[in-house]
Amino acid sequence: MRHYFYICIFAVIIFNACDSSQHQSHHADWSYSGENAPEHWAEIEKHSHCGGQHQSPINIIASRSLPAQTDNVLDIYYSDETILHKVDNNGHSIQFSFENGDSIIYNNKSYHLKQIHFHEHSEHLINGMIYPIEIHLVHMSKDNEIAVLAILGQEGEESQIFEFFESFLPLKMGESKLIDLKQDLNDLFPDDRSFFSYVGSLTTPPCTENVNWIVFKQSIILSLEEVEKLRQYMPLNNYRNEQALNGRKVYFHQSL
Repeated sequence: MRHYFYICIFAVIIFNACDSSQHQSHHADWSYSGENAPEHWAEIEKHSHCGGQHQSPINIIASRSLPAQTDNVLDIYYSDETILHKVDNNGHSIQFSFENGDSIIYNNKSYHLKQIHFHEHSEHLINGMIYPIEIHLVHMSKDNEIAVLAILGQEGEESQIFEFFESFLPLKMGESKLIDLKQDLNDLFPDDRSFFSYVGSLTTPPCTENVNWIVFKQSIILSLEEVEKLRQYMPLNNYRNEQALNGRKVYFHQSL
C-alpha cells in the first residue's frame, strides 16, 4: 500500500510539472518572427486587442481619404530644449523617453509626449509604398487616451538629429542608458505638416484600440548610413504588417 502511495505522489508531481511547462509555453513573449510573430499575437496575447477590427498599421490610399472638415485640429507645442531622459533597448525597438513638457493639442485635447521609438521598415504604407523607417512619437492625455505622430523616413542626406539619437547606441537587449540632455525635436518634422488621420491601435501587443493616428504625408530625409546603423541596433524587421481597414474612414488635413 505504501509503495502504491508513493507511485501516486510521483505521478501527480510529474503531471503538475508537465502542465506547468505547457502553461508557460502558452505565455511566451511576442516577437516579430517564428511562432510568436505578428500573425500569432492574437493567440499569444489572449487578453489583448490584437484580433480586433480597428487595428494598425494600414495602407493609406490618398485618393480614398476624405478631406478634413475643420482646420487646425493639430497644434504641436515642442520646446527647442526638450530633455531627453533615457534610451532603452526593450528587445522590440530602441525607445527614447522624455521629461514632461512637450505636448500636442489634437481635436481640442491635450496629449503629452511620452516616448519615441522606431520601426524598420515602415509599418504604415502610403499608396502601397514602404519606407525604410517609421518614427512613432507617442503621446498620452490625462485620461490615458493615446495619440501617435508617425513620421516616415527615406534615404538621402545626413540628418543631424539622427546623428544625435544614434550617438547613444548601441545598447544590449534590456539595457538602458541615462541621457538627460537637451534636443530640439522640432527638427524631426517634415517641412509640410499635412497629414492623414484615422482611429486605430497600438502596433505592438496589447494592440490597444481607440488610438488616434496622425501620419504625416511628407517623409523626412536621413542618410543610408544612418538607416543601416539603426537597423543594426534594433531587432530585424520590427514591423507589423498592414491591417484591414474594416470600414474606417481616413481623413486628409492640408497644412495651411
